[in-house]
Amino acid sequence: MSDAGDALWRSDSPKVVITDYDFGNVDVEREILEAVGAEVVAIQSKREVDLFEAARDCAAMVNQYARIGHETISRMQKCEVIARYGVGVDIVDVEAATDRGILVTNVLDYCTEEVADHAIALWLTLARKLPDYDRATHQGIWQWQSGKPVHRLRGQTLGVVSFGKIGQAIAARAKGFGVKIVAFDPYLPASVAAAHEIELVTKEELLAKCDHILMQAPMTPETRHFLSDAEFAAMKPGAILVNTGRGPTVDNAALYRALTDGHLAAAGLDDPEEEPAKRADWSPSENPIFTLPNVLVTPHAAYYSEESIHAARVTAATQVAKVLTNRHPDYPVNSAALAARP
Repeated sequence: MSDAGDALWRSDSPKVVITDYDFGNVDVEREILEAVGAEVVAIQSKREVDLFEAARDCAAMVNQYARIGHETISRMQKCEVIARYGVGVDIVDVEAATDRGILVTNVLDYCTEEVADHAIALWLTLARKLPDYDRATHQGIWQWQSGKPVHRLRGQTLGVVSFGKIGQAIAARAKGFGVKIVAFDPYLPASVAAAHEIELVTKEELLAKCDHILMQAPMTPETRHFLSDAEFAAMKPGAILVNTGRGPTVDNAALYRALTDGHLAAAGLDDPEEEPAKRADWSPSENPIFTLPNVLVTPHAAYYSEESIHAARVTAATQVAKVLTNRHPDYPVNSAALAARP
């Protein structure tokens, strides 16, 4: 094709903007979207203002960590769909998108196994004091007392916060260690809890009963700082916290206080409260939990395997391809709200 012909093809093609990505390239997405005649434009945005120009004539936007807020959406003149690479859509202003008639999609069920495995790995690592033993043996200290005290897991109580598919997968794995499983999820039907043979409890009961709490909560206004000073004070002395849900559901300043005063034994976080991947600049010196030896932090990696990353990329791009070719996407977020618009 000549340069002129190529320019003409591009001007007539729907533009799909990929706001940001950390998996090296967008070859997977480009193959799927160019097959339906779209032009893929990939940028690396850490500030919403970076999206304003691209928003004006895009037919679709796909985002990983970049926020697509009201200011960006208000500039969209042709956009049909905003697609998230992951499950949560709190970094998309869904209400603003709905007001402008833009469909929002996400990716479901692509990393259930990975996140559940990661949560259990963090829990067992902390419960068995593996970091303590590792540090000691590397220093030439060969004593089982290096991790003291370690308590038998069988017979203890483990609480799961948010009992969706991932919470259920976590519970299924944890049962093999002989712990009693309870769950807090105000939206879960009692029949689902019964089917999984777990006890539904109130938040107050969860805090008072559990030796271990594994968080898998999404980010909503009501879950922000779900655990803070009052909650940590209400937890059992020596409890272990693992959060493989969203970082801001745990108040990190309050967690630091609970860990340094000895009330909590340890914590495992897949993301600190400030969610570094969503920031242009970040240093662990900003958050004192990184100074504590009884805290394990992983870089929002619970969802990761080679297979899950590939699935997320294929699925997100496929949602866009379906919308641009007038087909129904698999994972619409606001389709009911769009249908209800006057």
